[in-house]
Amino acid sequence: MFRRPLLLLVMLLIVAAVGTLLAVGAFPPAVNQQPVERVLPNERFGTR
Repeated sequence: MFRRPLLLLVMLLIVAAVGTLLAVGAFPPAVNQQPVERVLPNERFGTR
C-alpha cells in the first residue's frame, strides 16, 4: 500500500485525531453544575 511506513503511521495518527475530535463533538461529556459559594468577610456583619 504505502512504500514508507512512517507516512502510514502519520496518516493513521491524523485520522485517529480527527475521529476523536468528531466523536467528542458529537457526544460531548456531561457538565456537572455546582452552586457558587462566596465567603463574605466578617466586617460586613459587625456593628458600627
